[in-house]
Amino acid sequence: MAEPDFRAPKGTRDILPAESGRRRALVDVFARRAELAGFGEVVSPMFEDLGVFKRLGEDTDVVTKEMFDFFDKGDPPQHLALRPELTAGICRAYAEHRPVPPWKIWYEGPQFRYEQPQAGRYRQFTQVGVEVLGADDPQADIDVLALGWSFYESLGLGQVRLLLNSLGDPGSRPAYMEALGAYLEARSGDLTDQSRVTLERNPLRVLDSKREGDQTVIADAPLMVDFLSGDAAEHFRVVRSGLDGLGIAYEMSPRLVRGLDYYTRTIFEFAADALPGAQNAVGGGGRYDGLVEDLGGPPTPGLGFALGVDRILLACDAEGVFPGPPPAVLVFVVDVTGGGSALSMCQKLREAGIGADRSYGGRSMKAQMKVADRSGARLAAIIGEDEVAAGEVTIRDLRGDAGQRRVPLDMLVQEVSEFVPGPN
Repeated sequence: MAEPDFRAPKGTRDILPAESGRRRALVDVFARRAELAGFGEVVSPMFEDLGVFKRLGEDTDVVTKEMFDFFDKGDPPQHLALRPELTAGICRAYAEHRPVPPWKIWYEGPQFRYEQPQAGRYRQFTQVGVEVLGADDPQADIDVLALGWSFYESLGLGQVRLLLNSLGDPGSRPAYMEALGAYLEARSGDLTDQSRVTLERNPLRVLDSKREGDQTVIADAPLMVDFLSGDAAEHFRVVRSGLDGLGIAYEMSPRLVRGLDYYTRTIFEFAADALPGAQNAVGGGGRYDGLVEDLGGPPTPGLGFALGVDRILLACDAEGVFPGPPPAVLVFVVDVTGGGSALSMCQKLREAGIGADRSYGGRSMKAQMKVADRSGARLAAIIGEDEVAAGEVTIRDLRGDAGQRRVPLDMLVQEVSEFVPGPN
């Protein structure tokens, strides 16, 4: 077979059936959990003015290295970027439309980052997530954390850990940043070259390094939780108490900082132990109380999370859970009388809400049965000259032990209805 002229760009791939159906099913599970908790869906643009994403932090890799940005064809041209994450766009939408707070929304969709592809990480990737804008109450933090936790449980995942930390408030940060900066400067000779560059831009980002050579220095660094103001400490206490009350296990992770500069107070990460240690993050988030104001809106507290669909499905595979939905086609019509009967039978089944498919090209009975088997359909509805003459159809069970029987053609829908899966 000749090689194709074109392939999917590096860091992207085609998601084919049945994997695409499994992904859609995962999003449906998330949407159901979110909507039960009062969240409504927002669909935001896949590209924004570059300035929207610069608010993520001028010193973050997302802004400095990973954005796909371009100029449009306007006069003058506008500098745009494909979204590398969804929170900034949601905050821009809040600042633009000014909905009544608290604004509780969920989303799903692709994001784009120019980074080195690896297992479960692509340059085009999909996330699901939620945001709550306009709620300063730590009870909102608890609700958001509980939603993420229950979503993983609903997929059947049992090896996910919740890592928790607080980055404090504006009253906490200056003293901590001074202590952290002084410590890292004193130990800069023990840091990797990359972290020394990061130190000059933002000492907090050094704590996010996963490089082996930095871990000894990071392990002895000052902890943010030791510098929390009274208000920040009380907020964090209420969050932990709420999780305890719900029976949601969590681990204090005092060096967790996340990868974006807008976070304040509560931050968290979900780690899947079934995945390799360095690549086991399947989602995370936290508070970002100043981001809406940075985008031209009123002072607005906010928090949320984003969960990576690809990594979650890898974790499901590793634990042997969430195999995805069964094939939508229940009945495959095998017609060796010219195709007209298959056309009308499929239409009648579909109108009754029963998945049905057929073959094309006037193929033989044997060839059509092979296609029926590959389709994943539970039943074959076979119609030949004998069936047409008798006004009947032969129903054959392709997957179970119900055998084969002939029934009146006008009873087809009723006869196959007993095989329609019930609600989950």
